Amino acid sequence: MKVCMVIPSYWARESKEGWRAGDAVYDHPTPLDEDGTLYRVLQSLYVLDDKDFQVVVIAAATARDIEGRVEKKVAGIIDEASRTANVDIKLFAQSHLGKIHGLLQSCGMDEYVPLLQLGGYSNIRNMCLFIPHILGSDIAVLIDDDEVFEDTQFIGKVKEFIGHVVEDRTVHAVAGYYLQPDSDNSTIKERSPWMEYWGQYKAMDEGFDKIIWTGPRLKETPFVFGGNMVIHRELFTVVPFDPDVPRGEDIDYLINARMFGFSFFLDNKLSIRHLPPSKSHPMWMQLREDICRFIYERAKLEGQVEKEGMVRVAPEDLDPYPGMFLRINLEEKIEGACQLLSEEYIEQGDTIGSDEALQNIELAMTNVVPGSNPFQNLCELQKRWKGLMESTSGDGVNSGLREIIDVKKM
Repeated sequence: MKVCMVIPSYWARESKEGWRAGDAVYDHPTPLDEDGTLYRVLQSLYVLDDKDFQVVVIAAATARDIEGRVEKKVAGIIDEASRTANVDIKLFAQSHLGKIHGLLQSCGMDEYVPLLQLGGYSNIRNMCLFIPHILGSDIAVLIDDDEVFEDTQFIGKVKEFIGHVVEDRTVHAVAGYYLQPDSDNSTIKERSPWMEYWGQYKAMDEGFDKIIWTGPRLKETPFVFGGNMVIHRELFTVVPFDPDVPRGEDIDYLINARMFGFSFFLDNKLSIRHLPPSKSHPMWMQLREDICRFIYERAKLEGQVEKEGMVRVAPEDLDPYPGMFLRINLEEKIEGACQLLSEEYIEQGDTIGSDEALQNIELAMTNVVPGSNPFQNLCELQKRWKGLMESTSGDGVNSGLREIIDVKKM
């Protein structure tokens, strides 16, 4: 089986410039005047025993006016890392995407251009599927650039189950998991009252104990980690990531896959070391992002109707996490958690944080409620995605697209 590993790398303006209005918001993009974590993960490829795979690094910029500099920066890192990694590493950036758009338009495929973008987590994840498709890969391996490989047998484990039948179920996708920097793989250790009320970390730990830390090795999972996902061609050519989900696109993809009848398993031997930089966003903003995605995903579940070939997914199918946040009592949980967080900010003398925490309650009741049916939107998106994959499988257009992608330098 041909394997393509795709690693998105997010880059921002120089430190002295900071974030500007209109720039994309990601968890921890690397300023252009810093080295970041990309070289570290590429260098760690050296430890892998099986090097029969391709690596494509996606250079994602937070702003259009720095795309050229980001591309040049990432190309330099790839060149340096390639000397020791002993793996075929390619670059994909906005210049390559522009050529792909041009080729699709010249072939009368304008309708597919909006599906291929380098802005927003879900769009970039979709590029992590499209690139392996064009390169003729059977398996897409999604890795983040703030990780390092330590398991010499990682690629062997990637190939071990994917596409095979296990207990009468075809394994369409496999989730690995993260080893944390301190080797303590539970979530946040010290939890304030609002965190205890919200219950997210408790539910995550419960899920980890049930799925990761107990046997058997391979089991169906309600959660996945976006930086350690293995997806078979049978799935990634049919189901895309949903660009309308604001955050948590990895778990949302699992939900999408299940709705279209595909299986998602977790392999409790498939691990990678996670070494993320500190998040700079305030807690009220992180909570707001979770509120938005849970409301959206609940609406997607509630909007399901019977469709041939599709499977109805219920919140209890996703227990303990994220299922507990996809039920009718979500607004009650939001209100209680945000009030407690607001009180915490008041105790710290942070009135702005307190106001923003309370604003989350109002947003949850009004602004973030989807104006249309996310399930129906997903079905329409899936049709267009499948059409894109089928239309770019022919020898003519595929060879042209492959020529654009299958290059190492700018």
